[in-house]
Amino acid sequence: MAKRDFYEVLGVNKNATADEIKKAYRQKALQHHPDRNPGDKESEDRFKEAAEAYEVLSDGDKKARYDRFGHAGVGSSAASDGQGFGGGFGNMDDIFSRFGDIFGSEFGFGGGGFQQGGRQVNRGSNLRVKLKLTLQEIANGVEKKIKVNKQVSCKECSGSGAEKGSGFNTCNTCHGSGYVSRIQRTFIGQIQTTTPCPTCNGEGKIITKKCKVCHGHGITDGEEIISVKIPAGVENNMQLSVSGQGNAAQRGGVPGDLIVLIEEIEHEHLKRNGVNLYYDLYINMADAAMGTSVEVPSIDSKVSVKIDAGTQSGNILRLKGKGLPRLNQYGKGDILVNVCVWTPQSLTSEEKKLLETLRKSPNFNPQPGKKNKSFFQRIHEMFE
Repeated sequence: MAKRDFYEVLGVNKNATADEIKKAYRQKALQHHPDRNPGDKESEDRFKEAAEAYEVLSDGDKKARYDRFGHAGVGSSAASDGQGFGGGFGNMDDIFSRFGDIFGSEFGFGGGGFQQGGRQVNRGSNLRVKLKLTLQEIANGVEKKIKVNKQVSCKECSGSGAEKGSGFNTCNTCHGSGYVSRIQRTFIGQIQTTTPCPTCNGEGKIITKKCKVCHGHGITDGEEIISVKIPAGVENNMQLSVSGQGNAAQRGGVPGDLIVLIEEIEHEHLKRNGVNLYYDLYINMADAAMGTSVEVPSIDSKVSVKIDAGTQSGNILRLKGKGLPRLNQYGKGDILVNVCVWTPQSLTSEEKKLLETLRKSPNFNPQPGKKNKSFFQRIHEMFE
């Protein structure tokens, strides 16, 4: 099923402010909240759809890429193995952990977490890594294994924070709810506020005996090797989000995401502009005048190119389909070959005599015409 436009999902236009986007998301989230629509699969899907739209449009960088490239720019399509980039929430817990504070006290949420069985659930922080890719890897797509130093679930206590053989007691302050209420008298009347319990930090339970390895946090410093699938056609400085591969959360909460920043390694010969590649081809005056065949580098190999007799410096040769693939789309760009006729910078006496003779030939006089397009005409055709 095709994804809907994120602006359409939230019911805002592209010029909407951050506050307008947040307000629109809150309205949609409350409308389709699972507590208001129990057992309604369509409402659940709309709830997730609104969260995905808000995740992108509330982030300045992601919003800019979405405005330019659409869904392809934020990689919102999930991979076939369930490893998604930049969105696509798999469960409600993930949404509540990220955006639960937006709902306010409407459903008992607050403090940036979400409730699960009446308790606050922690969320791990995101990690950011840089990944260098060659032009060939970008063209074909690649799977990379990245070693990441991160917070991992404590093996000694399996992430619970409690020493083996011990357990948890219900918090006496909040009686297991994870939240405490306070009534404050003001000149306009009584105001009730609900906040996470300060004794148990909103979890509703207290560890009876803390793990000696993680000291009750449920996480330790460690490292993991994470396999990341990079789709073909990514661009320099593009960010890909690998869901659930960030830092582990305290005491069995929801892990953060791994943000992969793409760094493109500059190619020795080819220059990139979007899906097109550019190459400066230098030929001598004789080859330009009489024609020849040359080899031009492409991404994977070399391509034979015919130079017609009388080719002028600045002519653009287009090698269709030899460029880069469009991200999450069909088709490829081109290689644009800029022909540069090389003028000798030093000559022998014999060469000077030959050129002096040819200088007087009518064929060596400039004869601009239809075949010899101006610089501005070539630039216009190149971007057309």
